[in-house]
Amino acid sequence: MSTASSASAHTPAPAREPRTERLGVTAAAGPVLDLVIPVFNEVAGLEASVRAVCAYLRDALPFSWRVTIADNASTDGTYALAERLAAELPQVRVVRLEAKGRGRALSTVWSTSDAQVLAYCDVDLSTNLSALLPLVAPLVSGHSHVAIGTRLSRSSRVVRGPKREFISRSYNLLLRTSLAARFSDAQCGFKAIRADVARELLPLVQDTGWFFDTELLVLAERAGLRIHEVPVDWVDDPDSRVDIVATAMADLKGVVRVGRELMSGALPLREIGQHLPLVGDSQTRIVQGVVVPPDAPPQTALLHQLVRFAVVGIASTLAFALLFLLLRGPMGAQAANFSALLLTAIANTAANRRVTFGFRGSTNAARHQGQGLLVFFFGWALTSGSLALLTATAPTAPHSVELAVLVIANLAATVLRFVLLRRWVFRPRPAATTEGARTAVDLTDAPADKNIPEGALR
Repeated sequence: MSTASSASAHTPAPAREPRTERLGVTAAAGPVLDLVIPVFNEVAGLEASVRAVCAYLRDALPFSWRVTIADNASTDGTYALAERLAAELPQVRVVRLEAKGRGRALSTVWSTSDAQVLAYCDVDLSTNLSALLPLVAPLVSGHSHVAIGTRLSRSSRVVRGPKREFISRSYNLLLRTSLAARFSDAQCGFKAIRADVARELLPLVQDTGWFFDTELLVLAERAGLRIHEVPVDWVDDPDSRVDIVATAMADLKGVVRVGRELMSGALPLREIGQHLPLVGDSQTRIVQGVVVPPDAPPQTALLHQLVRFAVVGIASTLAFALLFLLLRGPMGAQAANFSALLLTAIANTAANRRVTFGFRGSTNAARHQGQGLLVFFFGWALTSGSLALLTATAPTAPHSVELAVLVIANLAATVLRFVLLRRWVFRPRPAATTEGARTAVDLTDAPADKNIPEGALR
């Protein structure tokens, strides 16, 4: 991922942390929240905005915080003003980057921050700061991974012209149709992310400009991370210097690039999602009447499982048909059917184990394959019976008819296979207990992150 070639930080005086002792934060710990304000040539409005932000944070937040001014190679005295503010205000610091780009600024500061929750807001304060605590609260509590402000909720109160309203809604509609995005507002300049999540996702984000937000959100969503949305009150800045046409073209190129990367499957998004916990992930659960241990893979929604199973099934059916045609001549119909079905069944079980049902590693892999082979024999009996029936009723049927009958029978066997895989092979196993006769489920409270104080929002 591209970042600025160099950055310099002004270290502020020791920060006042008016309530951190009550929250249990040690003096050596970083702040709970690091709020970044990216700026480029904002000397006119920077001081008023920074002082307003600090005043709000001081009064509203029940945990420690810091404001970081990220200067994107300003040429108008913005950096000098930011240094003066950092020297005067103990909870403000400034980072200087020698290249422009909001994404570059956020990535650079977030990657090196010692805070537990990272956020940003636009310097024009178009978003009312009253939404900040609701934005970061789910991240501090461990309930969510990412949080965004949305101007497109029915309860949002937005003041802006019809042109920008149309562009915003059209862009988010494009994301929903092209990248299957489910978040409502990609470009609202009001977002937050847990630091552990940022460390995993930022190396995968390539954009350093305005598309940075969209790319980060799409990757987070595809990784299965929880994105919290907060309706905001937002007033458009009439002095905005964003080049709408150039930004739109860059965004379209970004959509194409990210879509291509997602189709390639090269990004390790599922692995990232599986080791970024939420509150409650360490608790024992009950799924379908079975006690599920904390390390069991998540139970994906039925619709998602069906889609993934269908993709694997189509690939397996095509592989089966090709193998049958190749083996039919030298082996005969029954032997070719058995061999092709056996080979594709082994590959199918392995693919469904990983892609459809989310199992990783070698734990229980042998048992899954053994049960998968039993499922295979059910399918083989169905397809072989169909082939035997065809031979008995139409002994001179051409190979194409044989293949058609087997494909239909194989599809029927696939339906049976999904049911057995979901309800038997990959069904959650009962959690082991030290007391053989124990039946109660021990719901252990999820421990707070060692860097996020317990009760920070109480």
